Amino acid sequence: MSKTREVLLVGEGNFSFSAALSENAGDDVGVTATCFESEIQTYRQEGAVLNIQQLRERGSVVLFDVDCTCLKEHEAIQDHLFDCVIFNFPHCGRKSGVKKNRILLVKFFQSAVAVLKDNGEVHVTLCNGQGGTPCDSPMREWHNSWQVVAMAAEAGLILSEIRPFDCEMYQGYRCTGYSQDKGFHVEGALTHIFTRSLPHTMPEKLKMEKTFGKETVCFELPAELSNYMNRNFLGQQSHHPVKTVQEQLLRELKSIWPVCTMNEDFPELVSCLPETPEACDSTLTQSEVYWIKPTDTYIFDQSENEQNNCESMDDQQSFTGSYALRPSLLLHVQEITQNEDFSPGTLHAVSGLVFQRVAISLSRSPAFHQLLLVGMFPTVSNPLQCFQDSLESLLASYGVSFEEAQIGLEQQVWMNSKMLPKFGRIASLPSFSSSLDEGLQLIAISINLDHLATVIFGISDWRLLWSADPRFLKHFELNPLGPFSPFSLYPSSYSHDISFWMDPEIYDELKFHSLVREASCGSVKNVALVDRFRHPHMGHASLCYRLTYQSSDRALSHSQVLGLQNQLRRLLPLRLQVTLR
Repeated sequence: MSKTREVLLVGEGNFSFSAALSENAGDDVGVTATCFESEIQTYRQEGAVLNIQQLRERGSVVLFDVDCTCLKEHEAIQDHLFDCVIFNFPHCGRKSGVKKNRILLVKFFQSAVAVLKDNGEVHVTLCNGQGGTPCDSPMREWHNSWQVVAMAAEAGLILSEIRPFDCEMYQGYRCTGYSQDKGFHVEGALTHIFTRSLPHTMPEKLKMEKTFGKETVCFELPAELSNYMNRNFLGQQSHHPVKTVQEQLLRELKSIWPVCTMNEDFPELVSCLPETPEACDSTLTQSEVYWIKPTDTYIFDQSENEQNNCESMDDQQSFTGSYALRPSLLLHVQEITQNEDFSPGTLHAVSGLVFQRVAISLSRSPAFHQLLLVGMFPTVSNPLQCFQDSLESLLASYGVSFEEAQIGLEQQVWMNSKMLPKFGRIASLPSFSSSLDEGLQLIAISINLDHLATVIFGISDWRLLWSADPRFLKHFELNPLGPFSPFSLYPSSYSHDISFWMDPEIYDELKFHSLVREASCGSVKNVALVDRFRHPHMGHASLCYRLTYQSSDRALSHSQVLGLQNQLRRLLPLRLQVTLR
């Protein structure tokens, strides 16, 4: 009879846990119980003979001389895949130190994934304090723990759950020790449950094209942005929290004002001059815009029904002042007000991706979904204050504050959170038409939906919004309005410094941050300038940055981080014309 779940236990002592598990699990679970010792050595342990007999009577498989660090080499195991691999109280034996036991864990994890099903789990039970996670009480210093999360990451596994180890659930279980018949301390022990994660992949440039009238522009999307394209978070079938936040916000606003969702498909590539972004959005600067140089442009000649190549350009990252990735939907306010469906007294809503060159940080992302609401309302009704009051009543409970300000003739109100100031804005803008709009005030509300989603759902890392791991979206399919529960617990963090000489006249710090995103596969969560020195005679300057690596959805090991750091060191002199120190 086939079993619905197959469980492999390694490192068993007297097989008391295997026997209890087999009895509790029932006939639907197939148990393969193994130990490192020989059959003769095992039978010397108290109770082992009876436990092994019970296991075999229930149809379980019992194996001896099984090395848990090379499971794939054992002939009785190598052709099987298991739903769960269990290792209780691993230990190298006798008084081995934490370093030897870390090595044991790494080798076990790497061996276990070779016989683990894609959606399988690895369970490791450790004594209180050994794991090195905040669940240990008290928690040991990191260097004195077994660093179980970091060790599992070497095999591409993430910690998905921690449970108290309840030995009373397993009647007859007796924990054996590693020397002198001394058992492990099971009081306060924790079972760490690990699952596979997606691998880190190097981003690549995307070839894209956009048509402006008769002209078709071909260009390459910067590699650091490739993960943000074609994700369709706001699509009709999407369960993404960004879409949920937008729907909830519009639903609440519709109860107060008429809201019309426009189906305009504004392009991500826009044709604009250098001063355009600052004119439409006072928070933007030229340096924050992804200026695009076309790789090719074509003009379609209708009279001859053919395409003519106009030009081919290099140096994709250079400033052109002709084309840019859309930095803000506020660029389209005039188009919205001139649309035939635009009518005073109604909020017109559009949303989509915008792109801004920003430094790597915990709060700002280079691409995010923006919601833009545009409408004209009677000046006497003080619409700016009305919208502030409405949004404040909706968002204040999430820690969103509102700050009034004035830039030139524009009255505006900023939306701030603890993590990100000015993530949204309510502004009174000059009207684009004349006499017909007398007595009316043009209001534009722009909101960073991604950041608002992290605030509302308690998502600690904005990068999770872009996770390709299906467990992220599944959480919101099952519980669309509840707080987010991470599927990767206590991810390891690593810090590495990088220093180089550069020419202050040509150095672009945002290019450095872009390269770090690309070379690290997005695994750097923070970059801090820790030292700066300018040579008094040479004119060159030395910079030292501290990079903090951490991934909230993928396994990230010490060896992987070293590889990513070396990749960055290789690319820096080639891309930024700097000299490594």
